[in-house]
Amino acid sequence: MPPSSHEVTQLLLAWSNGDQRALDRLVPLVHDELRRLARRHMMRERGGHTLQTTALVNEAYLRLVDAKNVEWQNRAQFFAISAKLMRRILVDHARSRRYVKRGGEARLSPLEEGAAVSPERAPDLVALDDALKRLGAVYPRKSQVVELRIFGGLSVAETANVLKVSERTVLADWSLARAWLERELSIGGKERKA
Repeated sequence: MPPSSHEVTQLLLAWSNGDQRALDRLVPLVHDELRRLARRHMMRERGGHTLQTTALVNEAYLRLVDAKNVEWQNRAQFFAISAKLMRRILVDHARSRRYVKRGGEARLSPLEEGAAVSPERAPDLVALDDALKRLGAVYPRKSQVVELRIFGGLSVAETANVLKVSERTVLADWSLARAWLERELSIGGKERKA
C-alpha cells in the first residue's frame, strides 16, 4: 500500500528541519514512486540508452540528498523537483555523450499527457529542453506546468497545488504552453533540415 501523502509530507518537513532519521524513513516510502518516475523518463529515450533506470534513480537521490536550502512543502513538490532533476540528468547525459546532434536519435512522446512513445519523429530531449528554457524565459509558470505535467506526471490538481494556482489556471497554462512548444519544436526541426 502506498504511503499517505500526509506521511510523506510530515517526513519531508522533518527532514527540512534537519532530522536525518526522517530521511532514513522517507527513502523506502518514496523509492517505488521514484523508480516509476525514472521509468517514465527512460521510456522516452531511445533503445540501448547507456543510463539505466536504477542509475537515474540513484543519481536523482544523491542530488536530492545534497540539496541544501530546499524547504520541502509536500509530496507533490518533492516529486516535481525529483522529476526536474531526472530530466536535467538525462539532458546532461545526452549532451555529454553527444547523443543528440542534428537529427539525433533520442525520442520523446508528443506533448500529450501520459502518451507513449510515438512512431512519428518526436522532439529530441535536448531540443525540448532548449524550447522549455525559451518558454520559461517568457512564461515561467507555463514552463513549470509542462515540467510538472509531462516530466513529473502530476495531475492538474497536484500541479495547481505545487504552483499555488487554480486548476483552471493550470489548464489554461497547459494549453498555451503545448501550442507554444509545438510551434517552437516544428520551427527548430525545419531549421535543422535547411
